[in-house]
Amino acid sequence: MPKHGGRRRGNSSRQSGSPHPALKVLPLAACFLPITAARAQDLAQRFPTQLGSLEVLWIVSLLGALTFAVFSAAILIRNRRRAEEDIARLERGIADFQASVEQAEALLDTDDQRNVIWHRSTGKPTVIGSLGGGSGAPESPAAFLAFGTWLTPDAATRLEHALADLRDDGEGFALTVTTTSGGLVEAVGRTASGRAIARFRDLTGERQAHALMVAEHEKLTSMVETMRALLDAMPNPCWIRNPDGSFLWVNEAYAEAVEAPNQVQAARAGNELLDGAARKLMEGHHATDPVFRKRLPVVVAGDRKLFDVLDVAGDEGQAGIAIDVSELEKMQADLRRTLDFHARTLDELATAVAIFGADRRLTFYNAAYRDLWGLDPAFLESAPEDSAILDRLRQDRKLPEQADFRSWKKSILDAYREVGAIEHWWHLPDGRTVRVVANPHPQGGVTYVYENVTEKLDLESRYNALIRVQRETLDNLQEGVAVFGSNGRLRLWNPSIVAIWRLDETTLEDRPHIAQVIEQCRRIHDDAPTWQRLNATVTGFAETRTPIAGRMERGDGTVVDYATLPLPDGATLVTFVDVTDTVHVERALVDKNEALQQADELKNTFIQHVSYELRSPLTNIIGFAQLLNDPKFGELNDKQQEYTDYIRSSSAALLAIINDILDLATLDAGIMELHLGEVDIGETATAAIEGLQDRIRESEIRITTDIPDDIGHFTADEKRIRQVLYNLLSNAIVYSDHGGLVEIIARRSGEGVSLTVRDHGCGIPQDFMPNVFDRFVSRTTGNRRRGPGLGLAIVKSFVEAHRGVVDIASREGEGTTVTCLFPFEPAPGHGDASPAAIAAPDGTAANGVPAAGAGRS
Repeated sequence: MPKHGGRRRGNSSRQSGSPHPALKVLPLAACFLPITAARAQDLAQRFPTQLGSLEVLWIVSLLGALTFAVFSAAILIRNRRRAEEDIARLERGIADFQASVEQAEALLDTDDQRNVIWHRSTGKPTVIGSLGGGSGAPESPAAFLAFGTWLTPDAATRLEHALADLRDDGEGFALTVTTTSGGLVEAVGRTASGRAIARFRDLTGERQAHALMVAEHEKLTSMVETMRALLDAMPNPCWIRNPDGSFLWVNEAYAEAVEAPNQVQAARAGNELLDGAARKLMEGHHATDPVFRKRLPVVVAGDRKLFDVLDVAGDEGQAGIAIDVSELEKMQADLRRTLDFHARTLDELATAVAIFGADRRLTFYNAAYRDLWGLDPAFLESAPEDSAILDRLRQDRKLPEQADFRSWKKSILDAYREVGAIEHWWHLPDGRTVRVVANPHPQGGVTYVYENVTEKLDLESRYNALIRVQRETLDNLQEGVAVFGSNGRLRLWNPSIVAIWRLDETTLEDRPHIAQVIEQCRRIHDDAPTWQRLNATVTGFAETRTPIAGRMERGDGTVVDYATLPLPDGATLVTFVDVTDTVHVERALVDKNEALQQADELKNTFIQHVSYELRSPLTNIIGFAQLLNDPKFGELNDKQQEYTDYIRSSSAALLAIINDILDLATLDAGIMELHLGEVDIGETATAAIEGLQDRIRESEIRITTDIPDDIGHFTADEKRIRQVLYNLLSNAIVYSDHGGLVEIIARRSGEGVSLTVRDHGCGIPQDFMPNVFDRFVSRTTGNRRRGPGLGLAIVKSFVEAHRGVVDIASREGEGTTVTCLFPFEPAPGHGDASPAAIAAPDGTAANGVPAAGAGRS
């Protein structure tokens, strides 16, 4: 760009500083004027008489003008050639310049970087290039310049500040910013030719890894500085060693422990806190375990102290810390002696114990105390005051509710001024009852003993309640109950047994022996074997006591069931139940059931007998009607032909109804025989459609089939499957509009094979849907006749005989869809022939499909 610009400026300066080519001709023409004048003077001398002075002057002027014109034209032609050459050279320079610009723009307009150029004159930015979709940067230039929308807030702020410095002061920058999607973008700013340029590159691959490493390095550096500051502030000696064992860094506490002026000199001088034996022990441990943890004695400022030393070895050196536990060790020794003393006396007690000193602070407690009140061990270890514990328990609602808690607490704490023991009973909000004994110490303080008597009181209460509940339950039972002890005497009874056997309650109050009770019962029902059996069960000493049960029918018509149950304490429970009404109802139901079974058998026998008896005359009627319709036996007039067709269609419909009734009767009798085999779905559907061609042509119904070629076969009774499709198609034709559409759809799934028949006719009212599969239920639609209502009943029966299911969906005015789902194979053993199996008789319609009734049920 600068090269072409310089050339253009040089040409401009030459042209502006040089005279016009026409002006260059004037001096040259002036040179020829004297020659022309001399020539004219010579002519005048030669021809003095012929030419005058004026004519000579005109000739001279004309010759000068001609000479000037010739020379001017020559110079103009030369200058024009030079100008054309300059123009061509400039055009080539412009073309080279444009090619350089386009090449630069092509280099900038790439997918892996985006450049933003701010022009100093306008201040408007130009966006070139693209970052791609991986960085999360928007493609729109306006959205890209809105850095806050696609960069994190911190990154957007840093970038905007850097861009402001670049545009205002020309200060370059190099940043790595993070997008809201988690990507990394490199931003570099610089100035060129008076323009501010910012280049953005999506960091991927090695560049992204380097950027992440830089960020991670900055983060780790910050963490190290923070940890060093923390370790410097710790009162415990800390150190870091090089791989060769020399000190890299120690904190101020370490320098003080080794009595060094400062931590730098302590590290440089290699002052060791641990003695040689400890260091040797630590080095030997690091040979197998990088973590060394041990309590060691250390001499610090002339005093021998105990330190918990923790040293960790790594590939780049070691780091350690030493914690002074001398005071802790002493306190722990005192505490261990105290705990050992109390453990021998109190820790094994289930009774909660707490000891408070003269300052009213907790000095000892056992596990039972902590568990009783559920207090935090840390709180108890802080040696709280007795008053603070009471306040905490009240805050947790674990103390008895008191109207004046302050006065109540004061009365409890008065035990510190008492001489003898004081006893309290606390009834806690959670239902527990605690007996509290406060025993003052002679030296000051109090020992509290807390005895949880909740279970004891609860057992007493539950026992009494159980006795009352048992008594009330037994008294209100309709079942007579008597409990006899191991000695055979009556221990418990209820009013029902008194009412059943009309016993004397006064006699029962004396706890009579079972023999005496049996004597009273025998006055109503004298069944000696039964009473002897009951007596032996109650008073026997057999090793295995087994319960017995039986029934007694008394002379007054009462029926009583009895049973015995051995109890764990050696007693025996005897129960008597008056089941007279139950027995009467059971007998009535048995009788009624037998009558219903006989009636059902009679009905089935009648239906089968009547159906078979009707088939013979119907066969004759159909046969003779076909003969009458045969032209070989004579021509019929139109009226006779019409009547013959009526006879044939009515006979066929009646035969279909009879066949349907026979099929249902066979199903009800449980003797339906399924002849299982491979069923070709397409051929079966075609056969069902062929059997309805007359109705299809009459109603001009269009039948479509949607059966995939690869649907395959499934195991079923092909004849019954044809009947199912025949009945569904028959219903669909009847309830479709004239010229309507009926669809047959077959699908194969993981559950089995589904056959669907869908029509687009009048549909079924919702109030009729619950009864669609009932027998002899049908409805009339418009001027169409009602069928017998057996079609869907037979469909449902045949599908369920194959262990399939039927689903029907219909909306009034839109049509009906019936779907039958058949398993690939019926259940094992299903479809086996029965010795009394009754197959459907011959005489069905074409292809073995009966002419089912037209009614939809």
